[in-house]
Amino acid sequence: MVGTRRTRLALVFLSSIVAFTLMMLSVDPQTQYTVDEVMNSPDDFKDSEVFVRGVVSNGTVFSDQLTFQLDGLKTNVTVDYSQSAVPDGFAEGRTIAVRGMLSYEDGIWVLESTEIQTGCPSKYES
Repeated sequence: MVGTRRTRLALVFLSSIVAFTLMMLSVDPQTQYTVDEVMNSPDDFKDSEVFVRGVVSNGTVFSDQLTFQLDGLKTNVTVDYSQSAVPDGFAEGRTIAVRGMLSYEDGIWVLESTEIQTGCPSKYES
């Protein structure tokens, strides 16, 4: 009976290690950049997926064009959100994170978003 119990424990342990390893291999970590980091050298990020954090600029959310400005401390970028859903916490003046493709269109840099994330408002309020 002792041998079977040890065998079962060893199998459970090995299965857990295999599951954990597969989980870690399937995770695709992506660095989150600030708007300023991306816009200081936008050619480095051109035509590639980027994950950018910034503040939605006041007065720049245009529902008819599905665009807004995402501000950093010194620079900004236009975000085209026609291909992504806008979460409930989205608002002007809020810090958000946008995942998408950075491209150069008509003389301006545009981040074509595929995902927009907001933080939980209650997390920041006291």
